[in-house]
Amino acid sequence: MRVRAAGRILLVLVLVAGTVLSPAAQPPLFTDAFPPEEFAARREQVFDAIGDAVAVLQGAAEYPAYVRFRQNNHFFYLTGVEVPRALLLLDGRQRSATLFLPDRDTALERSEGPRLVPGSEAERLTGIPRVLPRTAFAQALRAVAPPGRRLFVPHRPESLGAATPYTAARQAELSAADPWDGRVSRAEQFIRALRATAPGVEIRDLDPVLDRLRVIKSPREIAHIREATRLAGEALLAVMRRARPGMREYELEAIADYVFKRGGAQGAAYFALVATGPNAWYPHYHGRMGTLREGDLVLFDYGPDYNYYAADVTRMFPAGGRFTAEQRELYGAYVRFYRELMAAIGPGRAPQEVLQTAAARMARVLGETAFRSARNRAAAEAFVAAMRKAPFWSLGHMVGMEVHDVQPFVERFEPGMVFTIEPALTIPEERIYIRLEDMILITPDGYENLSGFVPIEPDAIERHMGSGKPETGNRKRETESRRRELPGS
Repeated sequence: MRVRAAGRILLVLVLVAGTVLSPAAQPPLFTDAFPPEEFAARREQVFDAIGDAVAVLQGAAEYPAYVRFRQNNHFFYLTGVEVPRALLLLDGRQRSATLFLPDRDTALERSEGPRLVPGSEAERLTGIPRVLPRTAFAQALRAVAPPGRRLFVPHRPESLGAATPYTAARQAELSAADPWDGRVSRAEQFIRALRATAPGVEIRDLDPVLDRLRVIKSPREIAHIREATRLAGEALLAVMRRARPGMREYELEAIADYVFKRGGAQGAAYFALVATGPNAWYPHYHGRMGTLREGDLVLFDYGPDYNYYAADVTRMFPAGGRFTAEQRELYGAYVRFYRELMAAIGPGRAPQEVLQTAAARMARVLGETAFRSARNRAAAEAFVAAMRKAPFWSLGHMVGMEVHDVQPFVERFEPGMVFTIEPALTIPEERIYIRLEDMILITPDGYENLSGFVPIEPDAIERHMGSGKPETGNRKRETESRRRELPGS
């Protein structure tokens, strides 16, 4: 018996070892988010933009914590490489790319798994013709960047997970100005090192070049944004089904986190904005500790980071599953205004033209709407009046690799642009704040609301929230099964 038992144990160990060491179980050496030709096409567009100049980019450094590494957005956009401290050199004269990677670290790979290293395998996987050791970068740079040659490099601080151009720049500015800190950004330090290595080069900013490319999404990028939006919407639907008075804001956040991770997201695109009752007055509130109460409206604004692409969707719903008459009147008017703004959007239209058209339509809707509450009518009138003079981008923002994505000056909407609309209707003296937000994709003949499957009408929201309440018969068993799948019910 002991021999047989030992044999069985040995068999189990062999099977476990085979599972652990099987190539299929190992993390991929190169991303499967896009094929190599997608990244190559983007690099060709950079060559078109810089002419015979040189461009260099540095990848993100390893994190000083046990968190999954995430590449900075510019570097991933052009390479797909997820290796810390990688470098990319683009020679516009030769239209050639060279990737520089750290040498193999056997101790690290023994701990965390294989990593992409210099050599032919990296060249095959990435589609980049030359992949050399990182130690060869300085010599390669000096060879192609003599004095007087233009050298493009990103100037803006790098954007990592849940970062935006604004948040990265603000943190860098505050650190540099802090007398107890004084650090410059990695981007600034990199520029200083480039000047020292290749003296006399003419440094140019690569950010505007990449921003112009990134603002128009490719079909594959749109597919990732669509999936990120689907996960954001599914999370919202799950949250609305399970929300109850007495729950904490962080419980709703946890439901969404589960949906994101189960769907393959690599993290959150930004911190969860879950605000019940008066907490919604703060547009970026993320205190998480509030308790849902009967009569509250709950604002839920949260999206995933899916293959380096974000989504940003917001809905409001009653904590108890039913709008009060007062809420229904004000929220219902807002929804009608919101639909008019969306209907004014289209390809070839200037943002300000969209806003003016929407404001005129909103004014007509306002004139046709009966209000029982004088307070609600005054708030609606103030909202429509503000639309006539608000800059369009105060009502929304671009979305892509960052939730508040790169936003170069846009004269007119073009197919492939993705942005949100999120106008807010407020009653300041009572800390009332109403806002929806949807993901809008401009198409050749109009637009597509990527998040339109998540209800916004009061009746539809109430029906959906009722679908998660205890019921009898088969429906009750289905509901209980759903609850076992998601926490927080």
